[in-house]
Amino acid sequence: MEQQDLEQIVETNGESEEIKDQDDILIKQLCEGIDAYRKNRVSTFLSSLMAGLEVGFSFLLVAIVYSLFAGEVPDKFIPYLAAFVYPLGFILVVLGKSVLFTEQTSLLSLPVLSGTKTVGDLMSLWGIVIFGNLIGGYVIAGFIVWIGPELGIISHTGLENLAEHVNHYSRPVILGSAVLAGWLMALLSWTITSTKAASGKIMIIYIITFLIAMAGLHHSIVGSIEVFAGLLVSSKIGFVDYLTFQSTALVGNALGGVVFVALLKYGAFLANNSNKLS
Repeated sequence: MEQQDLEQIVETNGESEEIKDQDDILIKQLCEGIDAYRKNRVSTFLSSLMAGLEVGFSFLLVAIVYSLFAGEVPDKFIPYLAAFVYPLGFILVVLGKSVLFTEQTSLLSLPVLSGTKTVGDLMSLWGIVIFGNLIGGYVIAGFIVWIGPELGIISHTGLENLAEHVNHYSRPVILGSAVLAGWLMALLSWTITSTKAASGKIMIIYIITFLIAMAGLHHSIVGSIEVFAGLLVSSKIGFVDYLTFQSTALVGNALGGVVFVALLKYGAFLANNSNKLS
């Protein structure tokens, strides 16, 4: 399909509020992706910084669960209990329209696939978003590591156990796990476009992020907060451990979102529309 043909489809359907099928969802995602490139870079950084801070509330609740139930229930059950509170930070981020990397992987790559933007443009914007997310995560991690024990709701043992649970896998396992998490997060962005009701959006966010937590999949931003907090309180986690975890999780999340959602959905879109414009 020629670029001009694609622009014709987007211009024809991009303003419609009605979502009829996956082509409509892709057009909406493509329009949102193009709008993201047009935004001021400082605004994008601040929005991504807020996302890193806000998703830290997932870490706060999970850390409370790890601290509260340590020694009270078998350790193997604690991650499953934590899964029930894990989605809160994601609900705050997505409904608040902050920019979270894993939700944006597919969205921001669609303009590149359509030829509207270049790979260099994508890398530049991803860099801003990731940097903002990580800085926000470091700030909230440091604050919770201090305030949690002072309030008596989090223990250093709980933080250490959480970080070790996230980081103890081999790097290939973390990579594969992160691919699945990135895939699910991109599907979250995709699926949420099909509903207008806030209750429906909350349900979608909760179900998908609950699945990520219940399966123990690795999310590069929440995982960064969890492992960085462990680095601050435990001698068992070194800086190299954190860096290798973080780089592996970021690559996996990006691959999952781009390959299994953006590429496949865009390919289906082109195949479906090639006959219409031939």
